[in-house]
Amino acid sequence: MPIFQQQDIIELVDGPSRLRIAPQVGGRLLSWDIDGEPVIFWPEQADWSAPAKVRGGNPLLFPFLGRHRVGNTVGRWRDAAGVVRDLPMHGFARDLPFAAHVDADGRGIDMTLESSDATRDGYPFAFRFDARYQFADANTLDVELTTRNLGDAPLPYYAGHHFYFALPHGERAQTSIDLPPTQRRFQEADGSISAPVAGETRYTLDEARILDRFHCLEGVPARPLRITMPGRNRRIDIDLNRPGSVEWYTVTTWTEKPESDFYSWSRGSACPTPSTTASACACSRPARRKRPRCASASPSSTERHGVRPCAGRHVPRAASRHGHSHRLNGRAVTPRTSRAAIEPANRRRAPRTR
Repeated sequence: MPIFQQQDIIELVDGPSRLRIAPQVGGRLLSWDIDGEPVIFWPEQADWSAPAKVRGGNPLLFPFLGRHRVGNTVGRWRDAAGVVRDLPMHGFARDLPFAAHVDADGRGIDMTLESSDATRDGYPFAFRFDARYQFADANTLDVELTTRNLGDAPLPYYAGHHFYFALPHGERAQTSIDLPPTQRRFQEADGSISAPVAGETRYTLDEARILDRFHCLEGVPARPLRITMPGRNRRIDIDLNRPGSVEWYTVTTWTEKPESDFYSWSRGSACPTPSTTASACACSRPARRKRPRCASASPSSTERHGVRPCAGRHVPRAASRHGHSHRLNGRAVTPRTSRAAIEPANRRRAPRTR
């Protein structure tokens, strides 16, 4: 087993692409490199005594993402019976060990977290949460996140994940993100979600107005989100319109400090809301989507990330895909996937059609 920063890890390799993964610390994808150049950031001096606090990789967020709260107390939620329970910000998955199985060809991995004594006090439900990473090719990584309800009661959740893309802080002004139609919102100091503001189709990453903001998707995007990094000679397409997946609900843009050499795009199946099963999600959607998901058996959301070179010089192609799958009312629902790709800046991909 490979050793990284004095820790046992698993590596997936496809040509020039390499993933480092630590199942024992929250099923954490640590880093993604292409030809030795980081696509996903991981700090050189990570504090492995508190891995959930490390800024880097791709933390898995389950059963809830964000700053859920009851009243003025962050880290609590209210169940359908009105019982207030303690649950860490972003849920407990990133703090717990996952079981892991690597594919025979070394290009994919399945990781599993099941309900246990460590989860039941704050979340008294029987569940299985699976994360899968698999190289579709040397430049394409598919990711699928699947929630299965192993009990009889409906399973409330809004899961997500939190990619830290490598980006030197001095390159934010020249780095742009292109978005499909969205409404821009943020979480107020009291935990409520702000009124919507019509989102724009393009931002640069030095703009304060997108820091720690929810970009609530207006339906299934017809084209990928696109991040163009001229300083990295890299373009990343995040395809959220994948066959059979449950819809993603929001994309969050965030970084920690002005000098942080990463920028984070997280995806979620809902917005944080204080009373998870009884309160409507503040990001407006059709009535069927206004509440956090309540799974009867097992639902799924997926995405794909692809990395391509900008114009000027060649770099190997790369991509990643993420997803969730769940069963609703006893019927299996295949996850929606997304792809992020870095392509030459002078090559525009035609919008996807459904």
